[in-house]
Amino acid sequence: MAMSALRREAKRFPQLMSPAPIAALRSTLVPKPAEESVPFGARSISTQVVRNRMKSVKNIQKITKAMKMVAASKLRAIQSKTENSRGLWQPFTALFGDTPAIDVKKNVVITISSDKGLCGGINSTSVKTSKAFQKYSSSPDKENKYIILGEKAKAQLIRDSKKDIEIIITELQKNPLNYTQVSVLADDILKNVEYDALRIVFNKFQSVVSFIPTLATVLSPEVAENEAQAEGKLAAFDSYELDDDAYKSEILPNLIEFQFSCVLFNAVLENACSEQGARMSAMDSSSRNAGEMLDRLTLTYNRTRQASITTELTEIISGASALEG
Repeated sequence: MAMSALRREAKRFPQLMSPAPIAALRSTLVPKPAEESVPFGARSISTQVVRNRMKSVKNIQKITKAMKMVAASKLRAIQSKTENSRGLWQPFTALFGDTPAIDVKKNVVITISSDKGLCGGINSTSVKTSKAFQKYSSSPDKENKYIILGEKAKAQLIRDSKKDIEIIITELQKNPLNYTQVSVLADDILKNVEYDALRIVFNKFQSVVSFIPTLATVLSPEVAENEAQAEGKLAAFDSYELDDDAYKSEILPNLIEFQFSCVLFNAVLENACSEQGARMSAMDSSSRNAGEMLDRLTLTYNRTRQASITTELTEIISGASALEG
């Protein structure tokens, strides 16, 4: 009825009622269709799209903040244990020396990573270090194998080095780490793997925002004895006087086994500590990025709402002016 009345008035006063005001008034009288979803950043973006986006960003920010607090709590629990474990393997470094450059035929690279993501580039750093060492030490007469601790290293190394993987162990950190658990794991590795040198790749914890990719070496008893007899890298061990030389050959394998379990225990703790520190840093950055995005979305929402109100007021004034004229 309203549209029919407007058409009759337009016929009586054609010079006053132009098509533009009629179209503007029609837009106010005819119900608008449901707001369509438009790409973010478009000029005609709807307020509903912006509200949905703001709600999603707020939920993500809550999750990242919660994950940061959980990582901080786990870091405090692991950090003291990690610092205490450093005293286990340091005497072995003084006794046998640090021998990363020793040349052997059978290298076994033990790559330690996390089972979960969202912790920055800590896992890719371990994998890159392992691949770099394998490339450096590879030759036709040498054999390099992998032992993987952690789901993330498994996912990356299994793509191009599947045939070189000897053992895969995941969910190592499902329960709180202790020396008994790691020593049993070390004993299984020594029984099932033939090696001349074990190369343990892990991330050494420095601070919440810093970790150092580290390569620790544990030699087999045969290689260690040869080095000791040659007065090479293991001359410190050879300098100790024992009652019987046969006793030295018996005690050396036991020392090597204990050294490996201590080094592996420290490496797992150092990597777990670095993981929680990296996750704290990553979640903090994510929370700040979500806050910045929320500020931009709030500004966009206010501008869009203001533009919508201004447009509606303009249409109402235009229609009222047309009727009065």
